[in-house]
Amino acid sequence: MPRPLRTAARPTARPALRPALRTLAAAGLLLPSLLAADPAGADDRAPTRADDRAGTAAAAAAARNDVPVLNGDFAEPAIKGDQSTVTLSHWTGLNQRFSPAASGRTDGANGVGLSKAGNTLRQRLRGVRTGSKVTVSYEDSPAVAKECAPEDVASGQPYTVHGSGGRVREMTTAPDPDRTKGRPGPGRWTPRTYTFTADENEPLLTFTSKVTDTRAQVPCSPMVTRVRAVEEPLPADRTVDKYALGTAEAYRDNEREDWLHNAAAACNGENACTFRPDPRGSFRYYDTSRVVGEAFVNCTRNPLDHSRTLSYVERGHDSISQTYAAANLRLDEVARLPTTGDRTEDRKRLKDRPMAAQFALAYETAWQRPFQWFSSDQRTVVERIQPGEVSWVEIQPSRERVEGWFVSAKDDYRLHAVVDAPSRAVPDRIFQRTGPMAEAEKQRCAAARPMTTTPVGTGDPAASADKGLLELPPPTAPSVRPARSIPLPGTM
Repeated sequence: MPRPLRTAARPTARPALRPALRTLAAAGLLLPSLLAADPAGADDRAPTRADDRAGTAAAAAAARNDVPVLNGDFAEPAIKGDQSTVTLSHWTGLNQRFSPAASGRTDGANGVGLSKAGNTLRQRLRGVRTGSKVTVSYEDSPAVAKECAPEDVASGQPYTVHGSGGRVREMTTAPDPDRTKGRPGPGRWTPRTYTFTADENEPLLTFTSKVTDTRAQVPCSPMVTRVRAVEEPLPADRTVDKYALGTAEAYRDNEREDWLHNAAAACNGENACTFRPDPRGSFRYYDTSRVVGEAFVNCTRNPLDHSRTLSYVERGHDSISQTYAAANLRLDEVARLPTTGDRTEDRKRLKDRPMAAQFALAYETAWQRPFQWFSSDQRTVVERIQPGEVSWVEIQPSRERVEGWFVSAKDDYRLHAVVDAPSRAVPDRIFQRTGPMAEAEKQRCAAARPMTTTPVGTGDPAASADKGLLELPPPTAPSVRPARSIPLPGTM
């Protein structure tokens, strides 16, 4: 009996992940700390104690991933002069920005004033998922603007920092008691940290000014710069069923979209979007076993050799179509991926839908192998079935789940998606199995052969079934039958 297909760890698996990590880092969704946790020189040698220590350090590094804070030094767009009021790239809020020289800094970072009370400076932290523990680091300072009076900054300036799911933390900058109005301040920058656990995907980081003194003009407000973040992400949940991959979400800049259509429409072009896979939420797995074909029951008294042809197909699933289905809405044309299970329709979508091509291209670039949305196979197996046994075949298909973002070319729309499809990386498992009959099968084997009743002649011996339909050859031996003519009396 053929042995089931099995998989083994391959030394090339870890290096193969590095292109995906580099892609994520280049896209602004992952920084080098995760790359450092995946050495390219992995081999099959026996681990040593030094390896154990290195592995522990690598695991710790992998547990704390850098989170991309876009434009964290507030350098974009390029500043003109010493100060200006602009909309900062990737941030929401109209704030006063000061050049490094005007901010009293030597590292090239610009200082940003939080303006008057209630004004905010906000950015969503890309790639952070619900439940991740995030630590934000930044520096703050009292205002450096020459418009500030000494009493405005003598005791420091208040503001709050808040991440979705965390508490609002009340903060006060360092004091600057030696200020003179009409002369710019030197900046008294102080490192700060703030930790929170995200209660939503892509949590919002918000700085809010609490300066309420009417004497303080708009430029005279607390300042922040060099915003950075790291996270301790939750491990990928491998218990999620492929039929319920979660709700797909869409964002435009720092605002969550009410629905997916605009983001999907923004990707409706060959190079309109780029898919950015996230290796942290992507993994391979074996699906639940299922029986393929019929069960063959041997009711005879002898072993049987039985040949059968097996055919099976696998389809893909995606969170976008499932989100539409859960909302009882018709799936938009622009959001259709080849995951229907209808081979003709899926081939058409594979050819016509830009998002399918964007996804497949990013996957192949990251993992160095082509992506398959669906698969099928056919093979012949020979079974030897003992008397009183049943034979059947089970398939345990290999699949992989890929999580990531469709990001528009202008980097404004982002559409989070999860795709679950057959895997090329490892083979399927096929189990050829035999076992004892179930009780119902034993009863069936013991049942009498189906017959019709015989209403007459049940006690008579069997007779010929010949009804004269065949030509019988003439006899070749002399007849032994008595003569048919009988002489009449008196004629002798």
